Amino acid sequence: MTALLSTRGLTIRFGGHTAVDNVSADFHAGQLTVIVGPNGAGKTTYFNLMSGQLPATSGTVLLRGEDITRRGPAARTRKGIGRAFQLTNLFPHLTVHENVRLAVQARANAGMKLWSIWSSHRDLIERADHYLQRVALAGRRGTLVAALSHGDKRKLEVAIMLALEPEVMMFDEPTAGMSVDEVPVVLDLIQQVKAERTKAILLVEHKMDVVRALADRIIVLHNGALVADGEPAAVMSSAIVQEAYLGSASHD
Repeated sequence: MTALLSTRGLTIRFGGHTAVDNVSADFHAGQLTVIVGPNGAGKTTYFNLMSGQLPATSGTVLLRGEDITRRGPAARTRKGIGRAFQLTNLFPHLTVHENVRLAVQARANAGMKLWSIWSSHRDLIERADHYLQRVALAGRRGTLVAALSHGDKRKLEVAIMLALEPEVMMFDEPTAGMSVDEVPVVLDLIQQVKAERTKAILLVEHKMDVVRALADRIIVLHNGALVADGEPAAVMSSAIVQEAYLGSASHD
């Protein structure tokens, strides 16, 4: 079965430093993969290569078997890769609802010309409300994004990604910076998406309780290289993980 997302020999070098080193992996629909590793292991850089924020030095990125290595992040989003928690993608001077509405509009291929006539597109407005309800932000519908807490901004990013209806959903430390009360909302939402079994979900995460609660599979990066890949119990008990990750990176 063709994977939704694959990397083949994916590598990036910054000067003399190899940040991601010849990483090959497949990600399938219905599977949640958590990427772990010590600080500086290349986890977020690997994410950036897959979502298009960084150009690969060598290797390929495939989406449903199509080579998208040379496509930028916007093109990859249109093709079905969703990346959460890039706070710069929010529009701070628009409302919470307007931010999600734009994503719904983009997914519907409606075009910016509809911006001035939203009242005649009730279905799109209702879809935006639906996604806000899913992330528990319906009560902040009219709030300017600039006034949101850090945790609410992260929840808004999830709503925007859901509204784009991607086949691949990528979360980079989804609970970082959230209050204790806010964490369950996002984790429950990821669990709901996982239960649908229609999307490939990728997480970069260092909190072991989150990893254990969500992972179907764990990939371990160390010094940019993939050093372990498999079922959570087997990976977490392996000697290389104990040495390279758990023993030295509790603060990553």
